[in-house]
Amino acid sequence: MATRLKPIGHEDRLSLVEHLDELRTRILICVFTLAIVGGLCFWQDDFLLNTVNEPLTKTAFKTSCDTTKDPLEQSNCWQQAQKRLNERIADAANSLARSAADDPALRAQAGQLARAATAAAEATPRENPKRPVTLGVGEPFTATLTVAAYGALLFSLPLLLYQLYAFVLPAFSPSERKVALPLMLMVPFLFYAGIVFAYLLVLPAAVNFLQNFNDDNFDILLQARDYYKFAVMLLAAMGLLFQLPVVILAVTRMGILSVAQLRNGRRYAIVVIAVVAMLLPGTDPVTMLSMMIPMVLLYEGSILLASLLDRRAARARAREEAAAAATHLDPDDD
Repeated sequence: MATRLKPIGHEDRLSLVEHLDELRTRILICVFTLAIVGGLCFWQDDFLLNTVNEPLTKTAFKTSCDTTKDPLEQSNCWQQAQKRLNERIADAANSLARSAADDPALRAQAGQLARAATAAAEATPRENPKRPVTLGVGEPFTATLTVAAYGALLFSLPLLLYQLYAFVLPAFSPSERKVALPLMLMVPFLFYAGIVFAYLLVLPAAVNFLQNFNDDNFDILLQARDYYKFAVMLLAAMGLLFQLPVVILAVTRMGILSVAQLRNGRRYAIVVIAVVAMLLPGTDPVTMLSMMIPMVLLYEGSILLASLLDRRAARARAREEAAAAATHLDPDDD
């Protein structure tokens, strides 16, 4: 049986077996794509992990060493102070060794002191950025595999959506296809826009607030499994919330709701957006507001875009009706 790899026409008629064969082919394409892209993501796991960890690395050591009460930050401040002290001792000992040219014993002792202080300064741990910790034996592997899997899903999204669109395309009539195609093309772009927005603005603000909240009373260690789950859920949630324009345009173009109804229900929509933002990962005021603001802006922008499309559609219908009326005029009426 010939396998179809491109969308079929609305007028085509396929048997159940042919539909199942097409579905199997498209599922296999999605699975192979995820496997290949997943392998590439696992190969580049350092880049992915560093990218996901970037918002976390900016949360540590923000407080002055004179005022911090965080034991980890105090330990880091002490280590860095000891390093600076050893460096100054090494400089002073080297100066003493150079000035004691006429005293070999003093020069030898100063040289030994300089070498010891230099070795101690070099052995002092550097001020490394904060990173998630692993507790289980296999957690480094499972955490890396999880991040690679989510990366594969993210990078494969356009092809996965195309396969879905190509399979459901025959269910749409030509007029419905004119509405569905632009909306489906908007989905991946809005999804990526939501992820980028969340990564650059929402995730850093949420991590910074939550990790530094009341940190004077806690030794804050963040487990890798929990952090990656939180980060991925937050990014995915923001990508899905950015589909709001698609939903609004779909319900207005299909006549389920009008632009006037959306405008009149603005207050209720803001309440719903606030509730959704509160239920999403984080549940803190910073994350909630970071999600609410773009959602309200998207809601207002979608209403404006739907209004413009409605006016354009109304003008097009008016021109068609005028052309139809002119075509059906009786010549004897001139």
